[in-house]
Amino acid sequence: EIAAAPPAPAPAAAPVAPDQEQLISANPDVVRLLADPLRARIVQILADGPACTSHLVADTGAKQPNVSGHLKLLREAGVVVTQPHGRFTYYRLVPEALQGAALHLADLAATARAHLDTFRPC
Repeated sequence: EIAAAPPAPAPAAAPVAPDQEQLISANPDVVRLLADPLRARIVQILADGPACTSHLVADTGAKQPNVSGHLKLLREAGVVVTQPHGRFTYYRLVPEALQGAALHLADLAATARAHLDTFRPC
């Protein structure tokens, strides 16, 4: 028998420029997630309290598999958590995840305000 070749090593991650390090965090990921209209609507609904998938399907008019896929992404990002309630699973919003994204956006706005008239030479 011929032995399989060992797997090739994974390529090294590209170095991050120092000025880009501060742009890379979980908060922009939350902002990107909320850019989707259905995910934003789901988060808006959950702000009023925990809901199960059937509530979210009814409130959004979206198909159940679509809602479930969006909930999975929101759960993986830490924006929502699951909470068993009887024979149903409810989804609850994690306010701290939204607060972190809001603070990130507020910091960007403050930086932009501070540099409104700062033109870089061409």
